[in-house]
Amino acid sequence: MDSRHRAFVNFAWLNVGYNLLVILWGAFVRATGSGAGCGDHWPLCDGQVIPRSPDAAQLIEFSHRVTSGIALLLVIALLVWALRLFAAGHPARRAAIAAMVFMIIESLIGAALVLFQLVAHNASLTRALSLGLHLVNTLLLIGSIALTAWYASGKPAPELRGKGRLLAMLIAALVGTAIVGSSGAVTALGDTLLQLGVLPGGVSQPINRDSHPLVLMRIIHPVLGTLVGLAMISLAQQAIRYDPSPTTRRLAWITATIFVGQIFLGALNVILKAPVWMQLVHLLFADLAWLALVLLGATLLGRPGTVVVTQSPVISSSPAR
Repeated sequence: MDSRHRAFVNFAWLNVGYNLLVILWGAFVRATGSGAGCGDHWPLCDGQVIPRSPDAAQLIEFSHRVTSGIALLLVIALLVWALRLFAAGHPARRAAIAAMVFMIIESLIGAALVLFQLVAHNASLTRALSLGLHLVNTLLLIGSIALTAWYASGKPAPELRGKGRLLAMLIAALVGTAIVGSSGAVTALGDTLLQLGVLPGGVSQPINRDSHPLVLMRIIHPVLGTLVGLAMISLAQQAIRYDPSPTTRRLAWITATIFVGQIFLGALNVILKAPVWMQLVHLLFADLAWLALVLLGATLLGRPGTVVVTQSPVISSSPAR
């Protein structure tokens, strides 16, 4: 790899790391109830370009908008650089284009949440659905940026011929991960609203069939996350059986370990009654689990040959909050 490509790869991974920080800060905005810090104004903050004498909520929300704006500029730079460095059809170029599309969608969703006041103490199901979709798009965004770095480093492009069963297994894993990720975002919203007193009962209340839907997610999400965490062990075994190379073995067990670890992090989150810092740790590892799964899939699909998969794991979801 020459110096130009090495610099691009480093910049792409920098984008991944920076976007993870932006994601965590966005979760902090939600967890502290600061989403309405700038009112229902966007892109201005309470009608101002730079707020004067901001309170804590306004400062938290405004800083998130600034960091999100920087993330947008970084992805634009990544796309322009990729278009100049790689020929049409190169997988790194395609991944950079996808990252730009998802970044635009990310910005539009963020703006809609503010303009339609789906922030702060809003406990509507519309907000819950919006946060779930927001989380799915976020996963697609960081996955695309990671693939940009992956393919730019010289990794082979995906080859789908003869890999129907493997492809189906990977799609099931990715869809399941997105489902549990979105359920985790909704669960975290419910935890926040309970702690803020918007929903009655508090985080220690018993849960029954008459509980608010956001409270019911505190049972549904762990069940989904546990099922997928266990399914990832089977996925890791299948991946290694198909391609026992060191790279695949490492990514397979990293993926399985993070997913299973998420089960214990989720349990710890419940035991500690969902403090903000624990929610952020749980979210970070959910994002890392997604990235590991994406790179594992890219590695398997980049390997030529006919796939021999004896049994595909049953996957209906995956961890994240």
